[in-house]
Amino acid sequence: MTDSSKQQPKYMILKQEILSWLQSGKLKPNDRMPTENEIAEQFGMSRQTVRQTFGVLEQDGWIYRVQGKGTFVSSPQAAKKNPDVQTIGIITTYISDYIFPHIVRGAEAALRSKGYRMLLSSTDNDKRKEQESLQMMMSEPLSGLIIEPTKSAEGNPNLNYYLSLNYQGIPYIMINESYPEISCPYIKMNDEAGGYQAAEHLIRLGHLRLAGFFKMDDLQGVNRLKGFIRAHQEYKVPLLPESVIHYTTETKRSKPLEAALAMLAAGSERPTALVCYNDELAVMLLDAVRQAGLSVPQDLSIIGFDDSALAVATEVKLTTLAHPKEKMGAAAAQLLTEMIERRTNTAEPVVFEPELIVRDSTGPVPV
Repeated sequence: MTDSSKQQPKYMILKQEILSWLQSGKLKPNDRMPTENEIAEQFGMSRQTVRQTFGVLEQDGWIYRVQGKGTFVSSPQAAKKNPDVQTIGIITTYISDYIFPHIVRGAEAALRSKGYRMLLSSTDNDKRKEQESLQMMMSEPLSGLIIEPTKSAEGNPNLNYYLSLNYQGIPYIMINESYPEISCPYIKMNDEAGGYQAAEHLIRLGHLRLAGFFKMDDLQGVNRLKGFIRAHQEYKVPLLPESVIHYTTETKRSKPLEAALAMLAAGSERPTALVCYNDELAVMLLDAVRQAGLSVPQDLSIIGFDDSALAVATEVKLTTLAHPKEKMGAAAAQLLTEMIERRTNTAEPVVFEPELIVRDSTGPVPV
């Protein structure tokens, strides 16, 4: 149990702990629960507190009692509390910045139009917080879940919770990416095509020394890099190993900027164009270009990704690849509600094709 739970009543803290046992598969349907005495001793609580917790869990349908035999874990069907409450949970990596408010806004509008309640949680791109979000969501009477995977390129330590969703028959879909080992519907961008289009646009402008900056702890970055490399191969443009910079969520504020400053100080050997994982990074690297005494696009071209508000927030308007944002959120809500109404956990995936938005930050290669 975490320090943040200390403000809650003891029986609620214990309830969340026991729910985590059920949701992670530590205790399965029809397993016998530990006795009140055993739990009281394990957590240093009174039997009265444990009895109160058991009462709440029984009322919510998570456990049932058999006279003379003990307390047992309910089946998934019995644990679905109040099926008339239509609640959709949304778990995203972030909520309040970049493109994420637009995704959530699109989903919320679509859900509200169908009479669903929305429950929102953020993982801050932290896998431990993803586990906490899944635990919180699964303790609610959910009709379905929309989930953005956390660091999708780094494995899925929370697999048990997704398997529990499957077992309980709670439909869910993933957005932006999906965990490779999970077979579920998803809605995402064709990120590889986006990375390809970004490099192709610059190559066709005459640029032969491109540098790419990609965040590699999510599959979006991995696939954008894949497209970037493929464009070089198909156009037979050499790509130096040191021209590809990969970074993670933890190093995104430092590593790309340091690498760009070093590249731009290389004189005639410097790159003539930069391809960035997203607009947020592209804006950061605009500062690096200024620090190097260069101009965009006269001396160097920059291309971003996502067509966020940042793309037009600076004096140099960014060439970028459009992300559907609100359309993706609305499409996710539409797909999930159809799954709920059809009582199915399967649906065809949806993949949005990228659109190149050409603005002022890209131009012909300097002569």
